[in-house]
Amino acid sequence: MGNVTLEHVTKRYEDVTAVDDMNLEIRDGEFVCLVGPSGCGKSTTMEMVAGLTKPTEGQVYIGDRNVTNLPPKDRGIAMVFQNIALFPHMDVYDNISFGLRLRNYDKEEIDRRVDHASDIVQLEGMLDRMPDEMSGGQRQRVAIARAIVRQPDVFLMDEPLANLDAKLRVHMRTEIQRLHKQLETTVIYVTHDQAEAMTMSDRIAVIDSGELQQIDPPLVCYNEPANLFVAGFIGSPGMNFIDGDIVDDGFVADKYEVEFDPSRFGLSSGDDVTLGIRPEDVYPVQNAGRIANQSKEIRARTDVLEPMGNEIFVYLVVDEDAETDLDKPGSGGRLLMSVDPDSDVEEDQEMSVILDRERVHLFDTATGEAVQHGLVEASEFGSASAQAEGDD
Repeated sequence: MGNVTLEHVTKRYEDVTAVDDMNLEIRDGEFVCLVGPSGCGKSTTMEMVAGLTKPTEGQVYIGDRNVTNLPPKDRGIAMVFQNIALFPHMDVYDNISFGLRLRNYDKEEIDRRVDHASDIVQLEGMLDRMPDEMSGGQRQRVAIARAIVRQPDVFLMDEPLANLDAKLRVHMRTEIQRLHKQLETTVIYVTHDQAEAMTMSDRIAVIDSGELQQIDPPLVCYNEPANLFVAGFIGSPGMNFIDGDIVDDGFVADKYEVEFDPSRFGLSSGDDVTLGIRPEDVYPVQNAGRIANQSKEIRARTDVLEPMGNEIFVYLVVDEDAETDLDKPGSGGRLLMSVDPDSDVEEDQEMSVILDRERVHLFDTATGEAVQHGLVEASEFGSASAQAEGDD
């Protein structure tokens, strides 16, 4: 069985806590990405699963076995690292089979496993090549094949694509997904790349400052972030955040007003909240017909345009006098909007924009915890639907 369980796992280095009371359960055959900023503890978490680092507190289980004190070789795991680390003086066959030869497998079994692994990662006809005769992607395939031949219960991959160019990363991302489907083995994958996490995972474990923030399927993390950190980290570019207050008829902040009934969501007048809205959920007022439940108009001036091919990112100045917090998109009177590539938006253009209330998120400013995702209840959806049918 390849299920992995961490129970109250903590790792301290003198006065630094790298992982703090981590509770995590990964199901057999599941592909889980550990994602977070540099130094958040994701690699340390993987190292404790691998046995390369011993927890200060807590227990690690693989299957039904408590492996907390077992060496890596006895855990039924195989690792693929960011640094491919092939033996330069060995050909592909010897690199792949090295671990098996150390364990004194017979020649027939070694040949069978190497042929099977090389077929899976498409290295047929390359077994006699030396590493310096291969491309970066081919060398990474050799490293993956070296892990496959061990037939582990769990694959541990620590940013294995970080040193590849952008085009090759996309290709290898697909290859790893195909490999997971073929082998049906548990994969724990460490990355800071959101695209890798969103496209490859069954679930994403978002980590910050050594603490698990949320573990859910990718679209749940995107559409229903558990807190401000997840909302800001998942998604590129990040979510807009506007600090404001709850009043009797909704949310207000400088230059912003979003109407709703706070009591429906357990909020009261005077509560401090942070409103979150993704760039794709901000619309020019002339596109108001695309959304059923819009906010009041927000006056703004376009600042910088970033054409991305399939969309244009428009940086809006809502409040000229506000100070900008570069770490908090949407703060300081700034707002980021995404529009279609054929939009006629220009720089330094005065315009009005609206927010899609169905896609607005509210967070408790003090704790950062999510309060509400979407400011429209089912009854309002029904009313909008009935109105649309009547218009037809």
